[in-house]
Amino acid sequence: MAWIYLVIASFGEIFGVMCINLFIQKKTPLRLLFLVVSFAGGFVFLSLAMRSIPMGTAYAIWTGLGAAGAVLLGIMFFNESAGWKRMLFLSCIVGGAVGLKVFG
Repeated sequence: MAWIYLVIASFGEIFGVMCINLFIQKKTPLRLLFLVVSFAGGFVFLSLAMRSIPMGTAYAIWTGLGAAGAVLLGIMFFNESAGWKRMLFLSCIVGGAVGLKVFG
């Protein structure tokens, strides 16, 4: 169950970053609320995951999946570059998270 919590926490990180971008574009109280709720939910689920997963592993995977998800959302919804170099380093982030799960 802890790994499921960690994935949910990563979604909180991903949507929180997306909410920052949306809030910068148009500063409304509703967008600020979504930003706060997204990050707060991510932290709650991260703390639940860390009851069973070592802190270093949980944090590395949480930030790695969050960063990878934010890059993908940026490409899909905010017209950010999807060049081969970005994709190469994105795969390094994902590979590192998988390596921590497999060998950690």
